[in-house]
Amino acid sequence: MRILGIDPGSRLTGFAVIETGSRQSRSLGHGVVRPRAKAFPERLGEIFAGIEEVIAELAPDVLAIESVFVARNAQSAIKLGQARGAAICAATRAGLPVHEYTPRAIKLAVVGVGGAGKEQVQHMTQQILSLGEPASSDAADALAVALCHAHTDASQARLQPAAAIGGGRT
Repeated sequence: MRILGIDPGSRLTGFAVIETGSRQSRSLGHGVVRPRAKAFPERLGEIFAGIEEVIAELAPDVLAIESVFVARNAQSAIKLGQARGAAICAATRAGLPVHEYTPRAIKLAVVGVGGAGKEQVQHMTQQILSLGEPASSDAADALAVALCHAHTDASQARLQPAAAIGGGRT
């Protein structure tokens, strides 16, 4: 399965596509969409187009995206939500199912600590995916989102037989 991970932002949107296999996940590509427009609506259009390009080039099967958290600045949270919406629209237009994860769940899945720092996330994504060098902070966050979905999906697959035996109760 190919997973597109997105770390949304109105100035920098991190993206990563990983492929999960029987033993280890590997990165197929990662980077950052950097809108150049000054006007916010045009930046959203550039995020949409950039994610569409990633989808066309790397052919993911599913989108995993970080959910919005409310920061101290409500205006920033609104812009983040709109950038997130642009990425989600590009994915749904391509027919990709969308899965959302909180920042805490992502860090817990990749680092083992829900309050991990950016440097820890960069280090762990580099180690888990055997990257030659650490990805940029935004790309590493997108890799972490994709890895979180891979781990969650694998855990759910392992639990399904148990749920079937127990009559669907867990």
